[in-house]
This record gives sequence, C-alpha cells and structure tokens, in this order.
Amino acid sequence: MHTILGAGGPTANALTKELIANNETVKLVSRKPVATNNPNVSWIKADLLDQEALFEAAKGSKVIYLCAGLVYDVKIWQEQWPIIIQNVINLCKNTGARLIFFDNVYMYGLVNGAMTEQTPYNPQSLKGKVRAKIAEQLMAESHAGNINVTIARAADFYGADSMNSFFDMMVLDKFAKNGSAQWIGNPKKLHSFTYIEDAGKAMYLLGQSPDSGNQIWHLPTAPPLKGKELLEMAAKIYDTKPSYSTINKFMLRLVGLFKKVVAGTVEMYYQYENDYHFDSTKFEKAFNFKPTSYYDGILKLSKTMYKKQNQ
Repeated sequence: MHTILGAGGPTANALTKELIANNETVKLVSRKPVATNNPNVSWIKADLLDQEALFEAAKGSKVIYLCAGLVYDVKIWQEQWPIIIQNVINLCKNTGARLIFFDNVYMYGLVNGAMTEQTPYNPQSLKGKVRAKIAEQLMAESHAGNINVTIARAADFYGADSMNSFFDMMVLDKFAKNGSAQWIGNPKKLHSFTYIEDAGKAMYLLGQSPDSGNQIWHLPTAPPLKGKELLEMAAKIYDTKPSYSTINKFMLRLVGLFKKVVAGTVEMYYQYENDYHFDSTKFEKAFNFKPTSYYDGILKLSKTMYKKQNQ
C-alpha cells in the first residue's frame, strides 16, 4: 500500500499517475476531496495536524509519501510544519512504513556554485529556517534508527497541473496567449527547473528502492540555463516574440501589499537575482535516469497543458 499525504498537489498528482501506471494500490490522504475513478486508488479525508485521524487513514501503509504544501505564509509554516512532521514521524514509528518526504532547497540559502546533497544548510529566510529544522529532525530520527526516511528535493518546478509555478504562469501561459512574459529577478543568471513528470517518476523509483532510504536525493533536473535562454527557447517553441519584462524585489514587495502569496516570495528573492544551480548527478547515476530537457518539456507542454492559442 502506497499512501500519499497531502494529495491533490502537483507533485502528488504526478506521483499518483506513476503509481497507477505501475498497478500499485494507492491511498490518497488530504483535507479536500481528490477525484479518482481508478479501482486501485482511494481517497480518505484527514488533516495532517490531527494525529489520530492520520493514524487511521494510513493503516496498512508500506511506503508513505509526504507531499504536503502549506499556504505560502511563514507564520503558518512556523506553526504547522513542526506539528505535521512530528505526527508523520509518530505515524512511521507506528506503521513501520518507509517515509519519502518531498522537499525544496530553501534550507541551503544562497549557494555559490551547485547545490548538491552535501551542501550545508545556511538558510537566509524564515521559511528556509523552518525547512532546515524539518530536515534535521527527520534525519536525526533516521540516524537513531527510529524511522526509515528519504528526503527527495527538487528545484523550482514547471509543468504542474496548477498555476503555482512561476515559469508556467509567467512564461508559458503568457506565450501561449501571444502575450509578453515576465521574469522574476535577473534573466542573465542561471536557474534550474525540475520537470514535474520527472519528479513523479523519481519519487516512484525511490519508493521502489529500499536501499535509497535514510539519505537525501536531488530529483532529476536538467542542467540550469540563463533565464534569457529559457525565455528565448520558449518563445521559439511557441513561435512568438521573446518579449518579456522583469520583476524586481521592490515590485514584488509592492504587489505583496495586496497579495499575501506574493508577499511570501519577497524573502526568497535571492534565488532569482543570483545563480540557482541545482545538481542531481547522484540520482541520475544511481537510477540511470536522464532528466527531460527544457526543450522537450516545454515542447510537450505547448501541445498539452499550455497550448498555443490563435491570435
């Protein structure tokens, strides 16, 4: 039994598709209903903050994937993540199930060079401090032999079935509608993006590989390109002009006065005004996995999720 906590989000959906494709029995756990018509997939309502409900929902689990995404508000993160993580640790101790935690890179902070699994934690944001504490707590439980946990990290993603990826929302969707794109930060800096389908496949592979436990993995991600290169590549695929405007920190802060989600992005601005190089060599070698190229990923999205619209 494979159980996905925090089902319904982009990564959880990509993982669910992989599990279904491989005829696995899947239990989806979330507060909001997740539609499914597959006999191997069931949905159970439970709040990750409620340990009793969580224990009931995850009965019989062999592999548990934590793919939860909280509201992008630092106060909520500070209040709720510690409770969720402790509940999930207790759950894994109770069930004996392996835990695969889908994580981001906020705990690394500003890195001069490539981010690898060995990069020390140096968070430069409040959200980064929350993520660092979570990771340290999970690995401490792992090293103590209390649980078997895998931390799976991804870069900013694209190709999600929702509009919460800035590359999807500000570039692909704009070019699909023959509009002008937007880029956060400096387009002359390198930036890595993880293709969401690759993330789903990689999470599935980790779940199938007991030897991958008790360590950190960077999910397969193509080598970074400069923002300008990505914009020009996307424009060429959409057969439109590579026109775009940039969003600086002041503009983000201004919009954040009216939109709380945007306000939460301000402290992460360092990721967009400096090189953001995410390295997944470890995973690629271990699983003989070649990440989807940006060209192939964007091309597929231009024919599916973000189809070019007629002028």
